This record gives sequence, structure tokens and C-alpha cells, in this order.
Amino acid sequence: MSRVQVPAERIERWVTNFATRHGATALSVGDGALRGAAEDGSTFVARMPFETAYDGPAEPGTFADTVTAPADWGVLLVRKGGFAIARLAGSRVTESKVGQRHVQGRTKAGGQSQQRFARRRDNQARQAYEAAAEHAARILAGLRGPLVTGGDHAAVDEVLADPRLRGPVVTGPWLAVPDPRRSVLEEAVREACAVAVEVVNA
Repeated sequence: MSRVQVPAERIERWVTNFATRHGATALSVGDGALRGAAEDGSTFVARMPFETAYDGPAEPGTFADTVTAPADWGVLLVRKGGFAIARLAGSRVTESKVGQRHVQGRTKAGGQSQQRFARRRDNQARQAYEAAAEHAARILAGLRGPLVTGGDHAAVDEVLADPRLRGPVVTGPWLAVPDPRRSVLEEAVREACAVAVEVVNA
């Protein structure tokens, strides 16, 4: 099984191309998703972003038209090397912050030197997470819609452990991203709004 993120405006063409590759494809709707079963046995399941269920007709065009970003939602990306936070109204970013933090690399030294490096790394990482939480609490205050997260699972958990961030409801998809930069944040926003398609080739 493979998984691809397809922008809503490309779903119709994607389904057409799927049928071209695999033969006549019967479309259906089930479990909140648009499903396709081709004559060669290949299948796909297309799910709307933000864990939204689809219950309309089995038509790619209608499915695509139904995909909309929430009126108020956020993105939180955290890795040891930095963080990126955005608050959005639909597809428009209303506020964002990207920050980099130096976290020392691992050392090959042993004994006490290794322990000192480890403590220093832990302290630097903790400071980075605290900075991320500070900005996230400010930017995401009173967030009414979903929060999409990504980066490093442990790092995101550390930031979300801040009591000020108990309000936002985290939804999929999980965004696997490198150290957050402005361009990484912009791509993450696009991915969060895309349709998740799981394909099983016969």
C-alpha cells in the first residue's frame, strides 16, 4: 500500500489517471471516504483532510468541492533544531513564527565528557521546546479549529505538554518534516489541506 497527498483541485484528474492505469473503476462512498475499485483489482481510498468525513455522492468533482480548510486552525511543527507555528483562516496564514535553536550534536567522547555533552544537549533541547511553547501559546490562544502537528513526535509532545496548550484539538495528518524553516511551514500547510489517498496496486 502506498499513500499520497493530492491537492483537492487535482483529485478529478488523479481518479481519471487511476482508471487509465488500472481499467474501469467503480466509485463508492464508505466510512467517510471516496473509494475506487478498478477492474484489475487495484483500489484506492481518498480521505478528506482534518479527519472530516465525506457523505456526498461518489463523484470526484463533488468530493473535491467539499474539501475546505477550517475557518480557524493551526499548524505546529517541532524538531530539536527549531519550530514553526502558524494560525490560519482557511488557506490564509493570519500569524506565524519560525525559530531555529542550536542543539549540540552527539559526541564520541566517553565518561564525564559524554555526560556533560548529554546534559548540555538536554538543556538546549528543553530551552528550544520552551521557546516553541511560548510562541505557540500566544499564536494559538483560543484556537477554535483543529491543530495539525509534525516534525518529531517526542518534541511535539514536549511542547503540547505546556498547560497553555491544552485547548487545541490535534487532528491528522501527521506531517513528517525536516527542521522547520519558512518554506517547510508553507509546504506543511499545503499538505495539511490535501486529500490523503491510500492506494493498493494489484
